Amino acid sequence: MGSLLGDYAKKFHISTKNFYFSQLGTVWHSMDDEELFLRASHVTDYNYYYYYSYYKRTPKVAFMFLTRGGLPLGPLWEMFFKGHEMFFNVYVHCSPGFSREPPQDSVFHKRRIPSKEVQWGKASMIDAERRLLANALLDSSNERFVLLSETCIPLFNFTMIYNYLVNSKYSFVSSFDDPRPIGRGRYNKRMWPTLSILDWRKGSQWFELNRKLALKVILDQKYYQVFVNHCRPPCYMDEHYLATLVVKLHPEMNSNRSVTWVDWSKGGSHPIKFVRKDISKALLSSIRGESKCSYNGDNVSHSICFLFARKFHPSTLEPLLKIVPYLLGFDP
Repeated sequence: MGSLLGDYAKKFHISTKNFYFSQLGTVWHSMDDEELFLRASHVTDYNYYYYYSYYKRTPKVAFMFLTRGGLPLGPLWEMFFKGHEMFFNVYVHCSPGFSREPPQDSVFHKRRIPSKEVQWGKASMIDAERRLLANALLDSSNERFVLLSETCIPLFNFTMIYNYLVNSKYSFVSSFDDPRPIGRGRYNKRMWPTLSILDWRKGSQWFELNRKLALKVILDQKYYQVFVNHCRPPCYMDEHYLATLVVKLHPEMNSNRSVTWVDWSKGGSHPIKFVRKDISKALLSSIRGESKCSYNGDNVSHSICFLFARKFHPSTLEPLLKIVPYLLGFDP
């Protein structure tokens, strides 16, 4: 194996030591973004020579947390993940100055990737998302990739969410044509001819991707550069880049909806934030069953459309843990 890894690393000018980090229980490494993206883009080749030869493949879901610092709702996620270690991987991108490490028995222990500062609405937000995707792509067992924040909670138990994602024919990226000033009005004519107004889309940044589409996202330079050059406030990359990219590259792979629920009923530039007093079984029941959607392109109306929800304040942890048996389907 050592010789094979060395040959592969030499071929792509990558340090051999970076092949081993994910096998040692940590996702920390010394690669810069350029090397990371190159390495991730060639995992399929490495997979062919090594991974499939030595292991029976079990599809995994990569849970990618984009956070400012810690994970105040971490105990809830610990309960969610417990007992399913063979079916998921966790990746955390937080502020570079944050160094607090979770306990050794935590699913978040040593799952923090090399990170950079992120500013809301700026290209650095997309850079962080692509960085998370690239790190998750390094593990060839990851088949689905979901972006979450520190304010997100799961709405169902692990088995249900896992099956929903792994068995889906499509990715879940919110992407729609918004004729309003906050939609089409943000299009910059300087993006033409690479992007026209007819290509322009808006959507939530909280995506879920299959492996093929995730790879396309980290490989994109053509459209990414257009956004970097011409998407400036009131244009925000996190609301338009991925929604537009999916339409340009593989619209047939996308369901055009998100699996992460938020409440925009009060309007404004940010959704409603839930605090301790808001938490109840009734609230969670309404979130889980209030919508109707299609799944895998069938003509049947499904009631399970959202798998996660945000934004939940740290104060909601205690009441959420009290109703976790109901929320996640455990025995009380």
